[in-house]
Amino acid sequence: MLPACRRVAGPRARQTLALSRYASTSTKEKFRVLVIGAGSGGLTVANQIYNRFKAAGKPLNAGDIVVLDAADYHYYQPGWTLVGAGLGRKTDFRRPLASLFPPHIMHIAENVKSFYPESSSVTTTSGRTISYDSLVVAAGLKINWDGIAGLPQALADPSSGVSSIYSYNTCDKVRHDVDALRSGNAIFTQPAGVIKCPGAPQKIMWMAWDRYQKSGRGNNIKIDFMTGMPTMFSVKKYSDALNALRIERGIGAEFQHNLISIDAANRKATFKKADGSTVDRDFTLLHVTPPMGPLDFIKGSPIADPAGWVEVDQATLRHVKPEFGNIFALGDCSSLPTSKTIAAITSQAPVLTENLFSVMDTGKVSSAKYDGYTSCPLLTGYGELMLVEFKYEFVPKESFANYLGDQTKRRRLFYHFKKDLFPWAYWNRMVDGKWFGPSGPFRPKFV
Repeated sequence: MLPACRRVAGPRARQTLALSRYASTSTKEKFRVLVIGAGSGGLTVANQIYNRFKAAGKPLNAGDIVVLDAADYHYYQPGWTLVGAGLGRKTDFRRPLASLFPPHIMHIAENVKSFYPESSSVTTTSGRTISYDSLVVAAGLKINWDGIAGLPQALADPSSGVSSIYSYNTCDKVRHDVDALRSGNAIFTQPAGVIKCPGAPQKIMWMAWDRYQKSGRGNNIKIDFMTGMPTMFSVKKYSDALNALRIERGIGAEFQHNLISIDAANRKATFKKADGSTVDRDFTLLHVTPPMGPLDFIKGSPIADPAGWVEVDQATLRHVKPEFGNIFALGDCSSLPTSKTIAAITSQAPVLTENLFSVMDTGKVSSAKYDGYTSCPLLTGYGELMLVEFKYEFVPKESFANYLGDQTKRRRLFYHFKKDLFPWAYWNRMVDGKWFGPSGPFRPKFV
């Protein structure tokens, strides 16, 4: 694996840390652009907005853009699958959040408590009121660890056999549990409903299968995929290919089976079926994908839809209510009907940036439209990967099909995209606002 770029405490880092400390006590309470969340979406779009104004000859002042986020660290979450598969250390996929801010982007280390869109302001958890000309919500989603009875306790028990790639604190436990298993039943779960990267629950399953085959344990371990979804994947083309692969490799599956409780002491997992009945399954290893949903401070707020997501137009990423026309959202917290992935954010950010700039400059959105592009680099074993790409309505939108052929074919090149190229591009381009979806480092031109 190519080493991830390690940022050291040079002049930029020291200047950023000083700015971060200043921002936390700044008396300035009105900003041109307020970004909620410093995850993949927030950092990317904050930098792209600044760069867009500068490119138009209308540069913003340092501190005109502010990002609110109280987190200490920023994570490259797709790296957690690599950690679980033994392809990286989890510390390779974490950076101190303050070190990622350039001097012209202000960081306030607080979280939002409430939205007041009628007055273009928010309140923070400390009670501050912050006003804005434009608001971008990029806050992510909530992982409901308590949504499965017994899960938090099982994850905390090093001998439970229960693990998950869906957190920094547990992704290395996946590697340990997969390596430790010599025989028995290995179950990999996926819940019904919205989750981050819906291909990830089976990525780690395929990697475990391959590891067991290569280490001579394949005949002693039975692997099952227990999913609350009706098929292997939401896009039929890829679902059919993955299901055929599952059958070829002898992996069992139960569809519309939702994990609801874990009895770690007796190694039993209980699943709820589509008809409401339940079934218990014995496990030796259990990899859990927890249920997920909207964040509490967004759910029920004036800017949320009935399901709890920030309600934006699926093409422009601008809020659907005309009276909230200075509000935009992207990423996991948005109502956009596409899979919630970093790849989706790379295509959403340039569109949001262009439309926010146009609204602030002319009062109207631009011609930039988001088509729902998202991608799931789906690991199917060591040295192979199926590059899943699609847009709204689950229509494939493949970047390399014209050059390499059908992307249901698993390729080593795509494997190295996931393992080597994408982490490098993330730390060195995306968080700086210099990665633009399938266009890579080239900013798309909107006409």
